[in-house]
Amino acid sequence: MQSKRSRLDRFISRHIQIPKKQVRLLLAQGRVKVDGVIARDIDLQIDQFNHIICDGLVLQQRQARYIMLNKPVGVVCATKDDKHRTVIDLINEAVNDAPNSNQSNSESSNTDDLHIVGRLDLNTSGLVLLTNDSQWSKGIMSPDSKVDKIYVVTLKNPIDERYIQAFEEGFYFAYEDITTLPAKLEIISSHCALVTLQEGRYHQIKRMFGRFRNPVIGLHRLSVGDIRLDESLLPGQSRQLTATEMMSVGGIPGNN
Repeated sequence: MQSKRSRLDRFISRHIQIPKKQVRLLLAQGRVKVDGVIARDIDLQIDQFNHIICDGLVLQQRQARYIMLNKPVGVVCATKDDKHRTVIDLINEAVNDAPNSNQSNSESSNTDDLHIVGRLDLNTSGLVLLTNDSQWSKGIMSPDSKVDKIYVVTLKNPIDERYIQAFEEGFYFAYEDITTLPAKLEIISSHCALVTLQEGRYHQIKRMFGRFRNPVIGLHRLSVGDIRLDESLLPGQSRQLTATEMMSVGGIPGNN
């Protein structure tokens, strides 16, 4: 999904199919509102989340959405899947189970435009972010942003201090011909560690521990940047991010 900006006069001309000269007259007469304010500037830049009204006709009222989900094991990070429940299924089920859900057809309950910010595999649980704001998600996932992702890892065999240095030095993956960025490993117990990454290579954590021939038997994402999984969310539950959470990663929400 690509977020696009457009000049206000071009947007209106395209949506109600009138020449831009007529749009300029509408603007001069104060017949257009953007986010509740009369707009007169033909060069005004608008995006997919501005609320736009012309002569009482709503041309756009799409709202930006930012959601955290506690993904259980066995659910896939996909919008559709023929074999497994998806994170979108979980959100839809929550909407349908909510009080007065039969009356809810609002933008806030629509999941068609949501996409996943940083996928987890089938057997990994924990924090998943979803949004319809592609610029926000791009800000989180861009390597230049250097956003920390923290995981709780449970291992089959005991771990020791050797792991810490190896994770700091990075691992060479011959298939991709890359060396992983330095990662932080904190030993919690003999079979459990916290791992902090700034990248997300294919099965990266499992492959890193694989160098020690130590299988990962449990993987749970705790946080992405300053957004930490809400401890009150049971597996499968979700909620909207707070304004503070939205602002903490990915730049300014809706600033596309």
